[in-house]
Amino acid sequence: MKIIKNSFLITIFVFSFSNVFAQKFPPVIIKGSEIRSLKSKDTGREYDLYIRKPSDMSGAKKYPILYLLDGQWDFKLLDSIHGGLFYDRYIPETIIVGITYSGENPNYDALRAMDYTPTARPDVKGSGDAPKFLNFLKTEVIPLIEKEYPADSSKRILMGSSYGGLFTLYAMFDDPNYFYGYVAAAPAVAFDNNISFTEEKKYFEKRKDLPVRLYIGVGDNELLTKPVKDFIETVKSRNYNGLKLETLIAKDERHAGNKPEIFNRGLRFVFNAK
Repeated sequence: MKIIKNSFLITIFVFSFSNVFAQKFPPVIIKGSEIRSLKSKDTGREYDLYIRKPSDMSGAKKYPILYLLDGQWDFKLLDSIHGGLFYDRYIPETIIVGITYSGENPNYDALRAMDYTPTARPDVKGSGDAPKFLNFLKTEVIPLIEKEYPADSSKRILMGSSYGGLFTLYAMFDDPNYFYGYVAAAPAVAFDNNISFTEEKKYFEKRKDLPVRLYIGVGDNELLTKPVKDFIETVKSRNYNGLKLETLIAKDERHAGNKPEIFNRGLRFVFNAK
């Protein structure tokens, strides 16, 4: 009888436990955020914009605005980082726009490999659309955001990691004055035979000034460690006029784990560089 009783109690417990998980509970959401969707005329792809709105939407006050690549992964992270830095008074309140892709199950790896790469490589399907994606940002995303939100267009920041970091550097060399600051975490500078080195060399041949705030970081235990270090040394050796540069080799970090520290330090630098 004791065994039967215990079995009965276990059955009741399992049933109750399963029933809890069968219930529908409201999802966790990020307070003060919303999603906007649009289809790009340039790339032909559909995008979602994850937007962290400012506390005052009246338009009386203008806010810096962070355009964040790979919003599907990093929007939540940046919302948290921003909250801590703003609370501690390291940075001003900032609008965050995380750019990602629409649809039920988008192939993020494949789509970002198209949009964030400046050149086409045969082994990376659809790669080389960075010029189209940059035009999409400039002619569709940014005008929409800065028309409908109280954004300070003189304080735009571009941030990305890996392919997103590669695109961040590409955008900087293409039109350095368009953004106020650039943060590149573990940028894929070695893509297509060191394309970022080629872009930097072409830029230096035309201009000896680089009037930007640039933060570059990489983990000290990843495949990109040496290429990024070499790229940093190349940029430093140019002695660009007007360049405010800070770098970080994140100790004991690999390719994805370096982002919390690099994004945190990068935002602090962009807003406080002297």
